[in-house]
Amino acid sequence: MYKTGEKPGKGEYVCLVCGQVVRLDNNSDTLPPCPKCESTTYYKR
Repeated sequence: MYKTGEKPGKGEYVCLVCGQVVRLDNNSDTLPPCPKCESTTYYKR
């Protein structure tokens, strides 16, 4: 599991609550709150 504010690396992360996919293109990118539901927990796809 990954949380908002972490820098988990490149890849696609799926919101646990609504399923929205957030893509990080850079290893230094920080996970944002979910743009759809504001949840803060993801898993990597």
